[in-house]
Amino acid sequence: MRILVTGGAGYVGSITVRRLLQAGHEVVVYDNLSRGHAEAVPPETLVVGELEDEEHLVSLLGRRQIDAVMHFAALALVGESVQHPERYYRNNVVGSFHLLEAMRRTGVDRLVFSSTTATYGTPETMPIPETTPQNPINPYGFSKLAVERMLADYAAAHGLAYAALRYFNAAGAAADGTLGEDHTPESHLIPLVLQVALGQRPEIQVLGNDYPTPDGTCIRDYVHVEDLADAHLAALDRLQPGKGIQVNLGTGRGYSVQEVLDACRKVTGHPIPARIAPRRPGDPPILIADSRKAAEVLGWKPRYQTIESIVETAWRWHRNHPHGYRSGPQ
Repeated sequence: MRILVTGGAGYVGSITVRRLLQAGHEVVVYDNLSRGHAEAVPPETLVVGELEDEEHLVSLLGRRQIDAVMHFAALALVGESVQHPERYYRNNVVGSFHLLEAMRRTGVDRLVFSSTTATYGTPETMPIPETTPQNPINPYGFSKLAVERMLADYAAAHGLAYAALRYFNAAGAAADGTLGEDHTPESHLIPLVLQVALGQRPEIQVLGNDYPTPDGTCIRDYVHVEDLADAHLAALDRLQPGKGIQVNLGTGRGYSVQEVLDACRKVTGHPIPARIAPRRPGDPPILIADSRKAAEVLGWKPRYQTIESIVETAWRWHRNHPHGYRSGPQ
């Protein structure tokens, strides 16, 4: 198939692009490079553009005879979304609308969407099934939920076939160490801890140790980025006209911040000093996926089942690329 990948130069997008190419698909990456990296994708695949440029998208979809779209392009920092909600509604919601309109105008009717557990807000039951009410508590979560609603409405009105894949905590890097996380600023726990191991930070701050969990630190479900990529390919094969697939992507196993720290110390061999800091407002104590539906509907099961195996791939990337893609090939 010929597939347009929006945000394909980003973290999850770039690894999915590689998977698509390995599977024999033709890929066009559409990215404005505001937070993605041209070095993360083959140069011949990259088209630089904005989601809001509907006419550019219409031209591209038609000219390249695109069969399906994988939509990763989004701003994804919770704190930033609270401080600058306008950015999130403009980019994530308005941008997605222009993409959907470009698809409708050109007859492209298959889309796999990168959604998030943030659409659930702070669930009362754990693990979290897809039937959990979606009550986002920040603009980022609201923006993703708004796109999910648009997809459902376009499916009902225009026959769109779509999948909304609700990620839990994306983590890890390509197994060969050539693709990985490179965010500015970095907000994910594992890269921040590994920056301490590399001597780039003096310590890691543990944001709260008084949660109602066994060791007092927050528990999250970490899902490997290559497993996420596999889920996108599986979803692409199961799209049905006028229907939507909504599934959680997680391992069903949670790890506390303390357990992640211990895994990073074990994998890197570094002591990694840590300091307890105040809680971050709005952090739920526990977020774990019920991912049985993904297994049933997509035939998907994550290959990376332990936090150590996930950290090993992340460490390979960060050790070889201490300054991200600016480090160049090692």
